[in-house]
Amino acid sequence: MNAKGDLIARLSILGLGVPVFEAQPSGPPHDLTFHARVLVGGQPLGTGGQARSKKDAERAAAEAALRVLDGVPDDAGTAPRGRWPVYAAVLAQALDAAVELCPEDATLDDVRASAARLYRDLLTELGHGPEEA
Repeated sequence: MNAKGDLIARLSILGLGVPVFEAQPSGPPHDLTFHARVLVGGQPLGTGGQARSKKDAERAAAEAALRVLDGVPDDAGTAPRGRWPVYAAVLAQALDAAVELCPEDATLDDVRASAARLYRDLLTELGHGPEEA
């Protein structure tokens, strides 16, 4: 799985733009840990990630962001198995429905999570669950 590439593709399909990855090192030079987060439209998406390398921290942050888009709580700790097929028109309709159904004070993350749940639930009902990775 290429989490960063998958996230970029998913956000593009949703019309949400390109994510920005921010990574900050911490700790002594001989024992650095990188903390990364994903920003979409200037807002964080997911809890971010941390690892010994910048690349791995950004991958972990992308995985956390994908879980949010899939409607999986960030604290679940594991990504869903397999990949959900992407049907752009259905995904766009799920996003439109989520915008209509969410309260006016909903955050962007709330709308995204709602759209992901609607999309996932519809595909599940139609028998189009995740494909094996």
